[in-house]
Amino acid sequence: MDTPPTPPASIPPTVSDEDETDDTKDLLQHYLNLEPNLETLYTQWSASDPNFRKKAPKFTGVRILRQDAWEALIGFICSSNNNIIRISQMVEKLCTHYGPYIGTLDGRRYHDFPHPSSLTGKNVEAHLRELGFGYRAKYIYQTAKMIAEDHEEGWLENLRNPESPAYGGKASPAGEMKPEGRDGYREAHEQLLSLQGVGPKVADCVCLMGLGWGEAVPVDTHVWQIAQRDYKFGKGKHSSLTKATYDAVANHFRKLWGKEAGWAHSVLFTADLRTFAERLTTKVETSIKEGSPNGKEPLVDRKETVQRVTVKRELEDEDEPQTKVEIEEEVVVVVKVTSGSGRVKRRRRG
Repeated sequence: MDTPPTPPASIPPTVSDEDETDDTKDLLQHYLNLEPNLETLYTQWSASDPNFRKKAPKFTGVRILRQDAWEALIGFICSSNNNIIRISQMVEKLCTHYGPYIGTLDGRRYHDFPHPSSLTGKNVEAHLRELGFGYRAKYIYQTAKMIAEDHEEGWLENLRNPESPAYGGKASPAGEMKPEGRDGYREAHEQLLSLQGVGPKVADCVCLMGLGWGEAVPVDTHVWQIAQRDYKFGKGKHSSLTKATYDAVANHFRKLWGKEAGWAHSVLFTADLRTFAERLTTKVETSIKEGSPNGKEPLVDRKETVQRVTVKRELEDEDEPQTKVEIEEEVVVVVKVTSGSGRVKRRRRG
């Protein structure tokens, strides 16, 4: 196949010594979304939701990034049936192979995120597959073509929440908040669904993190489990995660938390991930064996029962959903304590 075209070079922006204006701090504050007062938001969400009030105090630093809409869109298309490490690798490959050159630091070349038009070449899809994108290569290529060729410049950015403008923009009212979200949010969500590789969850992720629509609530199987466990979903007509159930869960959270429901939802999502990570439980039984060989060095048998929860992921063209695999294993550790020296010798089998 043909080698993909070399991305055009670009000169990185610089701040001259004579220019005393450096907006780096303002840019970071905007990107990290540091302006909203978290204490006020947490108080508001806690007042309307006992479950949030119970879990949120341990997760007080969660913020929603204000990402570039195009970069967020492609990043979440890459996230399908994927993990954070591979998603990061895919984004880096997109920048390296198709993004404009920014500069070199400590011998390493850096590239910006590619423009949609840079991903519309006839060999892009095949090349992305070679780079390990799997079936996502088709979605990225087709979505880039749709945005670059079927929509006018700035179409994606025009779907943004006017109350949360891009850096340097001026905020304006976004309309009345409704149970299903503001009209602008619903329009943005529907428009995103027209793109390849974009379902309701990806559309909501882009609305929330790329377009500033705080009421967007991405509902995946993990959030669905939270809704079942803590909010009494999962019975009657909402016994499975259908389109109707997806909307019902999101509307319920919007009713609870208001126009920043997506932010509050992310706090609970994070809290549940921490719980998931802590599902490594260890039970220890210790006993001293008498009758050691020399009568001075007792043998200590320690039996550990470890429950590990892992996630199995395919590494190539995975079309199947992730499969949770629970593994319980027993590890026996024999510890030999040597008197006098204080040294401990361990033998493991398991």
